[in-house]
Amino acid sequence: MPYYNDILEFEPNLDGSDLRIGIVMSRFNIEIGEGLLSACIAELKKNKVQDANILLVTVPGALEIPLALKRMAMADQFDALIALGAVIRGDTYHFEIVANESARGLTMVQIEAEIPIANGILTTDNDDQAIVRMSQKGTESAQAALEMANLQIKIDEVAL
Repeated sequence: MPYYNDILEFEPNLDGSDLRIGIVMSRFNIEIGEGLLSACIAELKKNKVQDANILLVTVPGALEIPLALKRMAMADQFDALIALGAVIRGDTYHFEIVANESARGLTMVQIEAEIPIANGILTTDNDDQAIVRMSQKGTESAQAALEMANLQIKIDEVAL
């Protein structure tokens, strides 16, 4: 652990060897969801998360993701959770409701359950923007989940 002016600092750690990861994916805009999932799983495996330590559940849409995440968090079986989906702007105000409320739900679950949740729910103006961003967002979501899970473990070790 590096020190900066005698201050303990934890470096980012993406090692997933011993981590259990839960993923909740929306089936709405399924092509984008599958692209997010493919990149996410590839990144988890790249960082040594075992297949047996990954659970994937799917839900109808982005508004259902927080409830599934909460149930998974309450099971106390995961080191981090990942939310995947796409909310694409349409002609109505519904986009703002779904985008805002799904994000708020993820944050609430994360704080209440004290488990890291990576937000991999894309919010874009159109399908083309989602397609361009899905691989990067899936990868970044996996990285955020791994980094935050390892950080939680390190913090707990120091606090003991």
